[in-house]
Amino acid sequence: MNRKVDETKSLEQLEGVKWPAPPPDATGLVKASYGLRKLPIGRLNAHELSRLIGQDIGVPWLLPLALDLLHGAAHDQSLGVFYDDDLLTAALTRRSHVWRSNPGWVTKMKEIISALDDISPHIQEDIQKFLKESGSRE
Repeated sequence: MNRKVDETKSLEQLEGVKWPAPPPDATGLVKASYGLRKLPIGRLNAHELSRLIGQDIGVPWLLPLALDLLHGAAHDQSLGVFYDDDLLTAALTRRSHVWRSNPGWVTKMKEIISALDDISPHIQEDIQKFLKESGSRE
């Protein structure tokens, strides 16, 4: 999905699916995910995006937003801007078919990776797996 999405809409509106209330015994993550689906996607912060993307919720709409956030932060690191490790990990670890079907996203992720300084060894492993699964030889 490469078209521009109305960021004033929620995932429920974009998907056209309203989830029922979470079960009473649901975990905090599940309850939070249900609630976040009701918010306009343009209002979601990096932490909220990483929670949803990490659960494979709304990936076609949220991953482009996450890539935009990460791209800006990676290029502004020299100005002291913090990039979110959790968001980067959530994005990097999406299934390979997500990346293979969206080559523009792969290009953007490669730009993010190349702009980042001081990447933790754990995330380096995720980067190598991403590059391998997305068809890169880097």
